[in-house]
Amino acid sequence: MKQIAILGSTGSIGCNTLRVVNAFKGEFGVAALGAGSNVELMAEQVEQYCPRVVSVSDEESAEKLRYELKRRGVSSPAIGVGVDGLCEVATCDGVRIVIGAVVGALGLLPTYRALELGRRVALANKETLVVAGELMTRAAEKSGAELLPVDSEHNALHQCLRGEKRREVKRLILTASGGPFRNSSKEEIENATTAQALNHPTWRMGAKITIDSATMMNKGLEVIEARWLFNASADEIDILVHPQSVVHSMIELVDGSIIAQMGVTDMRHAIQYALTYPDRHPAELPPLDLATLSKLEFFTPDTEKFPCITLAYDALRRGGTMPAVLNAANEVAVAAFLDGKIKFGDIPRLIRAACEAHTPQTASNLDSVLAADRWARDWVERKIGAQEQFPFNSSFASATPPASK
Repeated sequence: MKQIAILGSTGSIGCNTLRVVNAFKGEFGVAALGAGSNVELMAEQVEQYCPRVVSVSDEESAEKLRYELKRRGVSSPAIGVGVDGLCEVATCDGVRIVIGAVVGALGLLPTYRALELGRRVALANKETLVVAGELMTRAAEKSGAELLPVDSEHNALHQCLRGEKRREVKRLILTASGGPFRNSSKEEIENATTAQALNHPTWRMGAKITIDSATMMNKGLEVIEARWLFNASADEIDILVHPQSVVHSMIELVDGSIIAQMGVTDMRHAIQYALTYPDRHPAELPPLDLATLSKLEFFTPDTEKFPCITLAYDALRRGGTMPAVLNAANEVAVAAFLDGKIKFGDIPRLIRAACEAHTPQTASNLDSVLAADRWARDWVERKIGAQEQFPFNSSFASATPPASK
């Protein structure tokens, strides 16, 4: 059996990965699981899959897990905590495939360690490549590791690019649902409530990524991620709003041909693809019924209403540590919005101001990007704590358009 490790096993991607494992009995073994503080669900997973190594967020959660396993009569595996624990999961002996699905920059170091060992990393964590894309791809190239995307859009691009000559690909086209505010005015978006922002029309996801979808920062982060996954420049990556979420992404070839990947909106498809690549197997999913599709719509995103898109393109073009600052500022701003500390419209303003305040450095190693990450978090938290008025007097990205069509 192919032994796998899951970083983020109690989240949506992690749970869906285990559903795929269940569908391929005898082909995959679960060697290691890493999660946060959802001890009850982790105990259920340990009981069912018998991993050798697990990780939780802190010592308190570790003690609770030991107690819960003892109560269930289940032998306890080795239990790590925090980032070090996640690294133990990612580097567990015998693991061939690591699913990277922890939220935010927390997945940076364990993903890097897995790539250093030459393991296949099925990546669902956008932030890893946003913050340290050059370092990750360099580590994969050096060790011979495979870096496969699990995000539905990048997974779709990977499928579209199979067999195509890279020099014949003109552009990559990421599709976006448009989120809950696609048809809202700027004023409505500015003062949106938490409940409105969390009401995604298509996908059911965690709170952070759902807010990123509402601001469309998720698509900006995906542009940066695509740059590293597919060795494409900012001008070769475009975004189209596609409310039906049936076409997951497309490529345009130099002769004008468009190749699209279509499918039902279920993450198990992308997860199975990453686990079984380069082979394809039948899936426990209903096929896409084309006869029931009434229409497929595509729109250019409105960067006036969704400035996070422009901020991400500009951070990518500036390079170095700027994407790390963009990502960290976004994480802190989103958390502050969810906690009721700032307005929805303050999210892009805080990000813009943080990027304006930062002088990008060369992203030469993990220490440099982690330092930029810490700087941005501290900077944004201080601005929020001081209850400063937004917007700031900032020109960052004010005249930078998204990639050309």
